[in-house]
Amino acid sequence: MEFLKTKTEDHIYHILLDRGKSNAMHSAVIDELIEALNYAESDPAIEGIVLSGKEAFFSSGLDLITLYQYDELQMRQFWQRFMQLVLQLASFPKPSVAAITGHSPAGGCVLALCCDYRVMAAGDFIIGLNEVPVGIIVPPGIFSLYSFWIGQALAYRSLLEGKLFKPEEALKIGLVDEITPFDRIQGAALRRIKVLTQFERNAWSATKLNLRQQLIQALAATTDDTIEQVLKQWWRPETRAILKTIIDNLTAKK
Repeated sequence: MEFLKTKTEDHIYHILLDRGKSNAMHSAVIDELIEALNYAESDPAIEGIVLSGKEAFFSSGLDLITLYQYDELQMRQFWQRFMQLVLQLASFPKPSVAAITGHSPAGGCVLALCCDYRVMAAGDFIIGLNEVPVGIIVPPGIFSLYSFWIGQALAYRSLLEGKLFKPEEALKIGLVDEITPFDRIQGAALRRIKVLTQFERNAWSATKLNLRQQLIQALAATTDDTIEQVLKQWWRPETRAILKTIIDNLTAKK
């Protein structure tokens, strides 16, 4: 794979996001993540997965610079595949742990929210869903995913404000489960995945999917109409202007 590094060690499948400095996601990253999940689910020797980023960034979310250049068909296909990935990771039957190695806004936060446990690196990092200030409409299924962990009222307020949380704030509200120094994050993730994989597999998996039934249904209910609403907003002149400003700022920093 070009944008992921993967390895299986002691029955745990490690998926490391490895695209540039910030692990921003475009279509190829999404496709590789789906491929990796398919492999991990189909291999009976794999008992769980750890999803990680690189130092300072888990994932900055969607690659706005690349996506800004997509045509209408490419954007529609991207959103269809992205929502497929979210559904697949949220309904992954084996234990999953996110090692949040740094900043994790927007789409990066979404990936982490799909996992069963989140350990975040200590430091001056942020995590949360800030799509609305960028001009992106959040599908209802993503709200269900957010509120699954932090409650509907807080998820509602935080989404509409585009609020981003420091690690200590995220721990307090249940957005992450543990904070640890970066150099200890892999060890912390492994300890947790070993706890989750010690139980009888079928009982654990069936119970997980039962407890997530409403969440999975909400994500699966993402219709073409929902995606069309997201796309219509994406192409609005007001949104394009916001995106252009963000892209110009990002480009100037490089």
